[in-house]
Amino acid sequence: MSLSDRTGGPIYEGISFIKWLLYSCLIGVIVGLVAVGFHLGIDFAAELRAEHPAIIWLLPLGGLSIVLMYRVCGMEKDRGTNLVLVAVRDAERLKLRTAPLIFLSTILTHLVGGSAGREGAALQLGASLSAYIGRFLHLDEKDGRIVVMCGMAAAFSALFGTPLTAVVFAMEVVTVGRMYYAAMVPCLLSAYTSSLVAHGFGLHAIHGYPVHDALELELLPILQVAALGVLCAGLSVLFCKAMHIAPKLYAKYLPDPLIRAAVGGCLVLGLTLLVGSQTYNGAGDSVIRQMLAGDTIPEAFLLKILFTALTLGAGFRGGEIVPVLFTGCAFGTWAGSMLGLPHDFAGGLGMAALFCGATNCPLSSVFLALELFGGDGLPLYALCCGVAYMLSGYHGLYSEQKIIYSKFKPEWVDKKAE
Repeated sequence: MSLSDRTGGPIYEGISFIKWLLYSCLIGVIVGLVAVGFHLGIDFAAELRAEHPAIIWLLPLGGLSIVLMYRVCGMEKDRGTNLVLVAVRDAERLKLRTAPLIFLSTILTHLVGGSAGREGAALQLGASLSAYIGRFLHLDEKDGRIVVMCGMAAAFSALFGTPLTAVVFAMEVVTVGRMYYAAMVPCLLSAYTSSLVAHGFGLHAIHGYPVHDALELELLPILQVAALGVLCAGLSVLFCKAMHIAPKLYAKYLPDPLIRAAVGGCLVLGLTLLVGSQTYNGAGDSVIRQMLAGDTIPEAFLLKILFTALTLGAGFRGGEIVPVLFTGCAFGTWAGSMLGLPHDFAGGLGMAALFCGATNCPLSSVFLALELFGGDGLPLYALCCGVAYMLSGYHGLYSEQKIIYSKFKPEWVDKKAE
């Protein structure tokens, strides 16, 4: 083989394609199977708590158990999803033990009633598994980064049933303003494979969320949607600040992680008893569907932020994405009615826009709207997401996320999300 073949000719490209076809499908199958088990475990935990609501009294014990698991495994200072972002950008090593730890701890969080999602945890699950597969295959540093993105896309796709969103999110979230296009085909193959695995086990039989009253692209809806985007930008800043401030306050006043977890569990338990229901415990997917179907709970978006910040800040494990969608839906259905928007459409707009403002991923947010709500009203979803992205500043859920281009001018800023 000539040097040109090895460095960029058609032979090299063909071999590279076949290589990634095999690697990506392998990752899609393995991560997909683990993600299916993860999904079923969380569903079982949620159903068990629904049948036996008194399990919520175990919140403090659940927090203690999670911290102890991480301490015993030498992972007490684990940075969660932030470490995944660093693994892609700087090739930092991900430990295989992250996978079983996040698997068990997230299920336990849902069992005892902590407010958390599953997709953020899935990113850690998929990334750690795929990183190990990359090491097993003796891939170099650059290929190892692509493999991690494949794992992220595969886990997100299998858990949420949105393969296109999963692919774009894995490529977009690490460094805002720089897309890792070399990972596109590998991530697509991994995401599609894991999605097929999930469908094979009967997951995502009910796909997406019901939104039937999307508006057309006209002057009045444009103004209404842009106004909602402005409001969602402010709410995304509030959500991100709450997620960052809560762990700092816990650490300041409760430096011992075990005490912190126990007290955090007591706070979430007390707040649940004060509210009088378990509406804000767990991820809240069923509540999102109720709100889109017509329910309006004005205070729901603030309570979900509080529940989630208290849960994750104390050391419980799980994701932030479904709580973001819950908060966006609750806010959208409430604020949208005052702006004259249809109830379910406003809820969908709020979900997509808040996801965009919190993750700084506008393209992923548009694909999320497409896959969750269908193509009706997509230009307005894009507008709402764009406004939320522009006006949310440099805040974000993940402190290791880098934003390299200004949101207002075509200039380099290169700063971490606040």
